[in-house]
Formats: sequence, structure tokens, C-alpha cells
Amino acid sequence: MHADRIKKSFGDRLKEHEPLARHVNIRIGGPADFYVEAKSSEELAAAIEACLADGVAFVVFGGGSNTLPSDEGFRGLVIQAANRDWRIEGERVYAEAGVPSAFLARKTAEAGLAGLEWAISLPGTIGGAVRGNAGCFGGETKDVLASVDALRVSEGKLERVTYTPEDCRFSYRESAFKRSGDVVLDVELELTRAPKEECLARLDAALSRRKLEQPSDSPSAGCMFKNFEFKDEADIAKLMSLADVPEAFLKARRVPAGWLIEQADLKGKTIGGARVSEKHGNFLLNLGNATASDVLRLISLVKMKVRDAYGVQLEEEVQLLGF
Repeated sequence: MHADRIKKSFGDRLKEHEPLARHVNIRIGGPADFYVEAKSSEELAAAIEACLADGVAFVVFGGGSNTLPSDEGFRGLVIQAANRDWRIEGERVYAEAGVPSAFLARKTAEAGLAGLEWAISLPGTIGGAVRGNAGCFGGETKDVLASVDALRVSEGKLERVTYTPEDCRFSYRESAFKRSGDVVLDVELELTRAPKEECLARLDAALSRRKLEQPSDSPSAGCMFKNFEFKDEADIAKLMSLADVPEAFLKARRVPAGWLIEQADLKGKTIGGARVSEKHGNFLLNLGNATASDVLRLISLVKMKVRDAYGVQLEEEVQLLGF
């Protein structure tokens, strides 16, 4: 593959035939033709520019927490966003896309800033959190976002653009970035002042809840499926005729995917080296020798069983890479 510009730009830092399993939390994935860590927003832009010049396909990812690479890897350049500059100015927080969400949650809580404590339980980066409107324990990225600087590839050229919260078109685990392919560079958050002790207490509560509810004994890609949001009464009426749906789910108009998977008696279901967690149904685990094919077959089985039992079509939350 012709990659002269890429090789010239990154030299010895550019890895060839790099196993992607080394860089994602689920520890699955074949080799990428090329792999590089972009340690600044400028480097990230330079890597994409080099790909455009060489005619090489590329993909950008953050912490690898919600990513499943194929067993065949990726034909092109995989760019890991490792741009990690950040600063706090009053109630505003500025962070490059590669800053780990949990790190930023702790630093803001220690500074007496409230609104991001829930993110202590996120294993990925703030750029990935924006892209997927990540959230848990009652918080979502959209709730604290002020603006985003991103890279847009247009007619073979790069353009730096600024997104307002409205431009991001956030919805449940969705954003404009998933649809446009624009690459998040820098994020501005707006938090609120609060006593440091209260912020740290909420931080600790989120950590304790994560340890209690989520598996940590085997690699996973985090929550595999989006929770089921019902749009009208017909959606929920059908489910209620087939299962005893808790009142809290009805009020939230959202049914956890893990609960549906548990109701379908799928906890512990295993295909090859992949297993549905017995602790939390929405986590598919790599028992140590799982392939991406194993995981995809298990995903397919779970979706089929839940659909057949409850008429709910689950959607994947995980990002597929190289398929």
C-alpha cells in the first residue's frame, strides 16, 4: 500500500501490521495496516491529511472502550486520539478529544465543579463520549456540553468547524458526529460550582455503583446494546403484554437492554469464547480466546431471542471497526 506521506509524517512512531486487540478494551481484533497515536489535535489533523494525500482509508477512535475490531483488522490507518491537553477556567472546562472521561470527572470534582461526576464510570475518552452522547447513572454528555471543535473532510480537504450543542443533534447514544463522520478535536464543557466534598461524594457513589452492577473480571466493550426507548403507547403495550415491566421503566419511557436480555434467560449464554455476563446482561465478555466472529454471533442470537420473546429490536451501541 502506498503510504509515503504517512510514513514521512510519523517515522518510527508509525506501526505496521499492528494488532488492534492491543488497543481496545475487549481485547479482540486483527492487524491494522498502519497504526499511530496522535498526541495533539495538530497531529490528528496531520494524520488525516497524510491519508488524503496517499489515498489511504482511515478511522479515528479514542480509548477503545466501545469498539469491536474485526478479526481481519483494518485496511488503512487507525488513528488513536491521544491528544490529552485540558484546562479549567472558572466553570468552563476545555479538553482535547483524547482526555479520558474518568480523569476529567475526577479533576473537575476536585475543583468543586458539578455535572460530570457520573463520567467517573466511563472507560473511554471525552471525544468518544461526545460522539456517542455517552451517559450513565442519570447523566449524559449533552447536559454539560458548550461547544465542540471538529475536523470535517470536504472534497478531499480538511476544514475545522465549531459545533454548538444544537448542531450536535444529540439523542440517546447518538449525535451528528456518528452520521457526518466529522472528527472531534476539542470539547468545551460548562459545569456549575458546588462544594468539593459533595462532588467527590457523588463521584464515589458512581464508582461504587459501577463496581456493584458491572462486570470487571473479563474484557468487554462496555454496554453492547442501546436501551429500548418506546416512542408510542403501542410499543410499550406489546411489551407489557409479554413481560412484567417495572414502573420505573414506564415512567422513564426507556427499558434497559440488560433487563430484556435477563428476562430472555440469556445471562451466561456462550458462543465460542464470548459470553453474556451473568452479572449484567448488556455486557458481552471475552473469556480470553473470543474472536470478533464469536461476539457477532452472540449479538445476533441475543437480538433474535429478545425480538422473538418481546417484539423489541435491540440496536448495537458498540462501534464496529474494519467490517
